[in-house]
Amino acid sequence: MPYTHTVHAAPATGTSSAGPRAGQRPFRVKLRGSVLVIICLPNRRQVRGKLHQLSTSGGVLHLESSLDEKIAVDLVFHLGSATIREKAQTLFPMWATQGWLQPFRFTGLSENSRTALEINLQSFLDRTEGG
Repeated sequence: MPYTHTVHAAPATGTSSAGPRAGQRPFRVKLRGSVLVIICLPNRRQVRGKLHQLSTSGGVLHLESSLDEKIAVDLVFHLGSATIREKAQTLFPMWATQGWLQPFRFTGLSENSRTALEINLQSFLDRTEGG
């Protein structure tokens, strides 16, 4: 299935490539499961899922089974040319038609990962807008 991306962004108030300003929500890209992710749990168990939506602050995972809220996890996924491995915290899951949508927020996202996310998410947007 080809990538289908929808952008939801906060009203623009001087958006720049330097990232969101205080009080401005980072842009989000709907990946619709096109990016696989491994969730490393505190007990060293690994769960596979798909990224449904992603931004530099967090996103939404599509999982077969939900995870508890407020679990500290490591997320590992490939986005474009970058491999991202960062810490995140799970948020309250929502039942979906087939499985669960599990929101998460990044905790302590490194500057290198933030830059890689911004570049690769913008690349997805450029491809969507261009075609």
